[in-house]
Amino acid sequence: MSFDVHDLDTFVLVGSAVTLLAILAVRLSSRAGLPSLLIYLLMGVVLGEAGPGNIHFEDAELAHALGFAALAVILAEGGLTTSWREMRPSIRLGVSLATVGVAVSVTIVALSAHFILGLPWELALLLGAVTSPTDAAAVFSVLRVVPLPKKLTGALEAESGLNDAPTVVLVTLVASGAVDEHSPPVLLGIIGYELAAGTAIGLAAGFGGAWVMRRAALPSSGLYPLAVLTLAFLGYGAASSVHASGFAAVYVAALVLGNMELPHRAATRSFAEGVAWLAQIGLFVMLGLLLSPGRITLETVGLAVLAGLILTFVARPLSVLLSSVVQPMPWRELGFISWAGLRGAVPIVLMTIPLAEGIDQSERLFDIVFVMVVIYTLLTGPTLPLVARVLKVARRSEPRGLEVEAAPLERIAADLLQVTISPVSKMHGVEVGELRLPQGSSVSIVIRDGRTIIPEQRTVLRHGDDLLVVTPRKLREKTEERLRQVSAHGRLAQWLGEKDRRTRPQERPS
Repeated sequence: MSFDVHDLDTFVLVGSAVTLLAILAVRLSSRAGLPSLLIYLLMGVVLGEAGPGNIHFEDAELAHALGFAALAVILAEGGLTTSWREMRPSIRLGVSLATVGVAVSVTIVALSAHFILGLPWELALLLGAVTSPTDAAAVFSVLRVVPLPKKLTGALEAESGLNDAPTVVLVTLVASGAVDEHSPPVLLGIIGYELAAGTAIGLAAGFGGAWVMRRAALPSSGLYPLAVLTLAFLGYGAASSVHASGFAAVYVAALVLGNMELPHRAATRSFAEGVAWLAQIGLFVMLGLLLSPGRITLETVGLAVLAGLILTFVARPLSVLLSSVVQPMPWRELGFISWAGLRGAVPIVLMTIPLAEGIDQSERLFDIVFVMVVIYTLLTGPTLPLVARVLKVARRSEPRGLEVEAAPLERIAADLLQVTISPVSKMHGVEVGELRLPQGSSVSIVIRDGRTIIPEQRTVLRHGDDLLVVTPRKLREKTEERLRQVSAHGRLAQWLGEKDRRTRPQERPS
């Protein structure tokens, strides 16, 4: 079916149906261990000119603008939902991966693409630049099912949030021809300025925005999420206006705002997460529409496979190894970081830059990158849980016998923890008084078989119980740690928990 995009009724009908299907597909993709982007890309291909949807979309400039807007939304959500406390211990490695690692990966892929694959220098450099950054949406849609130490998730999260900025600058310089006009030191200076200025503007927008939000008395709680996201985008716009990195600015601004004690933080994060999902759906479907399957040949698939082999098994491991000089880690953890460098929408979005610039053979390169992303996401995504088990990097300090969810109580600076005692938890048979929670934290309600119990000190906990625990925000980490100790060791938690911390110092909460 073909329709005019100006037909609003048809556009709303098709758009809402596709969005609903994409939302329902999230559960399917999470069960299969696949990033949702693959399903969304497939939807776009099916809706495109070669599928039954027969929608023709070839506007590279519009795709470039919408793609960058969607990436800004995704980065803002990533910053707002990232815990600086968990990221801080791994920030050196994350920054190194986003800068040194990107440089190493670009160099290796570009040289290999020219001398091995036979691509012209311009296309080879573009291929290295667009495929080097990892994608936060792709990485964490898979990592949610893998329990990892905080230092690993922190490093991967920092890399995914920060490595878009230098690669966007590099791809823009190559596509615009500026690489031929400037010497390497000048190019490094341009990239350094954009990153430094973007980071500085992001910090200013974040701290300045937090100062304003603490003093603003908005008439509706629904306005706070809008205001926070707008402040993050303000950083993006301000940075772009002075030729700095808007992506660095929006991520840093959101990271600062997300870790401040602002009103309605839970509502803000939930709203940002919903908007980011919508941005991902629209972005991936649009990128699928851009693909013309009729252009895909055996040569295209062959080049994509070879380029992916070089990136996955040569460039990525070497970039991780050299980046880890600033923060050494055991080889098992570095190996997992290397395998977890998923590429997602970012490489395909970056390819809209040379498409919009009209670079010779850019459509051919777009097809190669598209096929490469699909093949290697299918290869690496579903295998991450297995790789984590083989390399023995799955987090052991958080027993799976206990599930904890948190909701903030903003007006009293406290958190409400919902704790589920699973059938394997050793909390079964422990009395409430024996939990010995930090002073100020308490079990307020026990829900058992649908009945509500107001607990006393002698109330015995059972498998299947749900507990509502109120804790001051500053004691939340200690409270969760104590609950997990009891879940893992029962009444012996006081002694065995201390022993675990002495024998496994690398697992200590940051």
